[in-house]
Amino acid sequence: MLRGILGKTFRLVGYTIQYACIAHCAFEYVGGVVMCSGPSMEPTIQNSDIVCAENLSRHFYGIQRGDIVIAKSPSDPKSNICKRVIGLEGDKILTSRPSDFFKSHNYVPTGHVWLEGDNLQNSTDSRYYGPVPYGLIRGRIFFKYYFDAEKLFLTEEAGERA
Repeated sequence: MLRGILGKTFRLVGYTIQYACIAHCAFEYVGGVVMCSGPSMEPTIQNSDIVCAENLSRHFYGIQRGDIVIAKSPSDPKSNICKRVIGLEGDKILTSRPSDFFKSHNYVPTGHVWLEGDNLQNSTDSRYYGPVPYGLIRGRIFFKYYFDAEKLFLTEEAGERA
């Protein structure tokens, strides 16, 4: 009896470890669902929008100008950022910080990209921390979920009208 219980327990632990490894590989190398927070990408991506990101492009250097990417923050590696790719390696970028009167030219070095938010007045991006290493890119956003929050959740008012 004890042998049967131990056998089932070890089998369950083995399956759990296998599925956890498969899930980890899927989220790390294929892609996943991400909730974006903050105003830096408005109006394209609003605060709390849910998007799908695929991770294959970063492995095959398929990131292009105009793509919206998820990357590790260069200033805080524990957090992710959602920004648009403005420049690739070798590009010359004309930029200015909101506090600067003059514009300046920056070159994107090899192995880096230039990232900026769509909401330039409210975005901490490459204008502040410079070009971002390509290795910090986690994935490319390819789909944004559109849903109406009012239709998603039933409220008491909706229940009373029915």
